[in-house]
Amino acid sequence: MSRLSFSTAKLRPLVMGFSAVALIAGLSACASNDRPRADLAASQVTTIGVNSYLWRATLDSLSFMPLTQTDSNGGVILTDWYVNPQNPSERMKLNISILDQDLRADALRVGASRQVRNGGTWVDAPVKAATTQKLEQIILTKARDLRRGALTN
Repeated sequence: MSRLSFSTAKLRPLVMGFSAVALIAGLSACASNDRPRADLAASQVTTIGVNSYLWRATLDSLSFMPLTQTDSNGGVILTDWYVNPQNPSERMKLNISILDQDLRADALRVGASRQVRNGGTWVDAPVKAATTQKLEQIILTKARDLRRGALTN
């Protein structure tokens, strides 16, 4: 028994030394600059001509309106006239431009046309600035949510 105690007592510092060396080697590998980088969802996605988060968010936000033209390379989405069933005497038409490949607030421009029915004919009417600003805000929020979703997956 004393012989077993002697060899265990002799091996303990040796085992502890090897453990410390292995731990230090493992930690130094963590500090290395050669690690692979995390693949974060980029704010600039260029598989199409414009930012894909803004593009998808715009199409999702306008899914209730009839589209007349979409150009993913140029970043243009045009809608046809849309009449809200709750207000049949008014109609809207939108022109959305995505101006950049980055997900930024100034990369989106929304233009709107509005007409009201006056005696059986459609007459141009002013569009409140708050209307286009609200639509821009909805699209940008949805684009940020899409990007966040890509980061968490």
